[in-house]
Amino acid sequence: MDFLLIFLAALTTQNIVFAYFLGICPYLGVSRKLDTALGMGMAVTFVMTITALFSWPIFYLVLIPKNLPYLELPVFILVIASLVQFLEMYFRKAIPHLYSALGIYLPLITTNCAILGVALFMVLKKYDFIHSLFYTFSTGLGFSLALLIMAGIREDLDLAPVPKNLKGAPLALIIAGLLSLAFMGFFGLIKGG
Repeated sequence: MDFLLIFLAALTTQNIVFAYFLGICPYLGVSRKLDTALGMGMAVTFVMTITALFSWPIFYLVLIPKNLPYLELPVFILVIASLVQFLEMYFRKAIPHLYSALGIYLPLITTNCAILGVALFMVLKKYDFIHSLFYTFSTGLGFSLALLIMAGIREDLDLAPVPKNLKGAPLALIIAGLLSLAFMGFFGLIKGG
């Protein structure tokens, strides 16, 4: 039951984008096309999950026993930056069309506050190793869901007659606000995470 609550909360009431407003830069920047949004969502989910795989043991098996918990931020940032460098090199060789489609947003995963926020939430919530992996994976799926919803709406709006003053960022911000309000409707239904 714990895993189901963590999963549902990460998708809805504690969605990293809609509830905590973390990861807004790639959320608005990469959500113009569904395929690019899916690629970014998968990349962020991968980095979030692998970050937990490395960060949890480092925090609980190295930093805590050595009485160095104050080093969690620089250590987590170093882990995230290393993983993103690996992912960028892999995308450049294996999936060049996705690498070019993501453009500047791929290296910006390093500074994506959603990934660092999830690593810090994992420690703050005192999850064990398995719960931490599941939480970060579920949160990555929640991030992907937010990207895909926004990309679907924006692709449809490209065909709609939108007033000139609302095209681009203004309309994207209005949609993001409305989606956040819509996801707040789940708050009373799901507690957890």
